[in-house]
Amino acid sequence: MTRLSLAEAEEKVAALFVAAGASAANAASVAQALVAAEADGLKGHGLSRVPTYLAMLKSGKIDGQAVPTARQPRPGVLAIDAAHGFAYPAIDLAIVELPEMARRQGIVAAPIRRSNHCGAAGHHVERLAEQGLVALLFANTPGAIAPWGGSKPVFGTNPIAFAAPLAGREPVVIDMALSRVARGPIVAARQKGQAIPEGWALDADGKPTTDPTAALAGTMVPLGEAKGATLAMMVEILAAALVGTHFAFQASSFLDDKGGPPDTGQLILAIDPTSMGGHWFDERMKLLAHMIEEQPGTRLPGMRRYGLRAKARAEGIEVEL
Repeated sequence: MTRLSLAEAEEKVAALFVAAGASAANAASVAQALVAAEADGLKGHGLSRVPTYLAMLKSGKIDGQAVPTARQPRPGVLAIDAAHGFAYPAIDLAIVELPEMARRQGIVAAPIRRSNHCGAAGHHVERLAEQGLVALLFANTPGAIAPWGGSKPVFGTNPIAFAAPLAGREPVVIDMALSRVARGPIVAARQKGQAIPEGWALDADGKPTTDPTAALAGTMVPLGEAKGATLAMMVEILAAALVGTHFAFQASSFLDDKGGPPDTGQLILAIDPTSMGGHWFDERMKLLAHMIEEQPGTRLPGMRRYGLRAKARAEGIEVEL
């Protein structure tokens, strides 16, 4: 293990992807996303993803030379084709274009098709909130959750992320998978040879398991049980049916080099708060934040990440490459 600054870690990670066949621009985008997740303590979406990303890249399951493209079929829609490349360059394109569109249109959407694993979804909406927008991201992922009462995976863990600006402070960021836990921590546990807590996943026979390998071959327990499974269906509709990409049960895994491109999707929504007819948003957000934070033991969503991030920026992160 070596301690590196975030910039040094990004450089080393990017070099690995360039060596495996990615363009310099794509490698830099992926490296920034993975190192940022690691810095925020989101290790399941951080450097633990390097081996599987490299495997997908080398096998052709991800096109490392892909260049995402965008078109505007309607004034408030930026339709992006990730071209079976990494998700991050396509999302970067959305984040560059959406703020101006949102200020002009009020509310805009960016469907992203032929995409892949989008990592820490909260980071993407945070970048839009830093520019004064309220943002939502929905992402469908390969099959992991069964319909409530069923045994075969139909839905992915299907993260939902939300961010809102908070005047003078970092944005409020909400980021959650619709399984009880994301698959990333289970992947990390398998890599480390560790057991997972009971209640996270079921094996292929639908029985509770603490074995991460059995968990990855089975299904994930949905967040909130039947309610979580229903929300996962909602995300399939928003990020797959609406976008025109694979459903979870059609997508190949994000975790290995088997099969063709996953062809999953994301949908990003961005809202200019001033488009709602007034300029009350900042004050309303301050009041809401105050009512939460005045209670001992509470904190706003995303604040723990900011603390870990500041520490990583000051001290660097441990890297094993």
